[in-house]
Amino acid sequence: MADLVFAVVHAGPHVSAQDAGRFGHLRHGVPASGPMDRLAHRAANLALGRPAGAAAIEVSLGGLVLDCVQGQAMLAVTGGSFSVAVDGVAMGSWSVFPIRAGSRLSLRPGRWGSWAYLAFSAVLETKLWLGSAATHALSGLGGGTVRSGDQLRASGDGGPMRPAQPLPCPVFARPRDVVRVVPGPQDRFFAPATLATLMSAPFRLSDGYDRMGVRLTGPALHPTAALTMPSEPIVRGSVQVAGDGVATVLLADHQTTGGYPKIATVIDADLDSFAQLRPHASLRFQPVDPSRAIALARLQGAATQLYLAGISARHSAN
Repeated sequence: MADLVFAVVHAGPHVSAQDAGRFGHLRHGVPASGPMDRLAHRAANLALGRPAGAAAIEVSLGGLVLDCVQGQAMLAVTGGSFSVAVDGVAMGSWSVFPIRAGSRLSLRPGRWGSWAYLAFSAVLETKLWLGSAATHALSGLGGGTVRSGDQLRASGDGGPMRPAQPLPCPVFARPRDVVRVVPGPQDRFFAPATLATLMSAPFRLSDGYDRMGVRLTGPALHPTAALTMPSEPIVRGSVQVAGDGVATVLLADHQTTGGYPKIATVIDADLDSFAQLRPHASLRFQPVDPSRAIALARLQGAATQLYLAGISARHSAN
């Protein structure tokens, strides 16, 4: 029997259970899925002493309202600057706080960000698909989409109850309006002037935005060749251009192969902050070469490791 039970009063679209991801199955056509903002997801879990890749709830701009109907536990919220409250008392968008039966938790969009993460000190009970709770939104396989009227359950010893505390939000977790990309791998299908347009013109995120990717509005990026190239592997961050010249940045639930040319690829170090941009936000692309992208990945990796070690140390000290 679950030790902690929540009634889902309201859940917006794309609210789902996500662990670190479903790896090793791309060759079978199965996306990795996992959190849109991987850093925030890990931070929420580590703030509670949970494994960094444990299942948590990813909350979209549609928000989430939960009634705690049984048990007590510590919760952590990270991600965008959402408005978080327990029984109407603000908790802060990056924070750890207790909740008990009879209390209501609400997460609503705040000043910035598209995704928030709700982690539990107890073990969130979720379905598994291929050994992972990561939810693939299009199929619903994995831990599953959270809907109004559902129940969320967690089990096990959630540890001692503690007063609410803020969590530090690192600067590199915030949205960035200059997004670094490596040209290609199919930049040869575009005229030099089109590549120059990609790297100099402003673009905006459209309302065509879900966990699979986001379509951009801005100058058309028409390929110069017929779209007869064979399908090739796709990675998170691919900037894929359809026949109408509209670019799409592919995200957590991206397909594993595609036949449209990829004009550029967002570097891994910028993907989490890109995912926190909201529809209609403006951005520009900045080209970097592969060696620079590798150096940036190493710098970001070191900064992330240091930050997450500090989050773990804060939990151990409490």
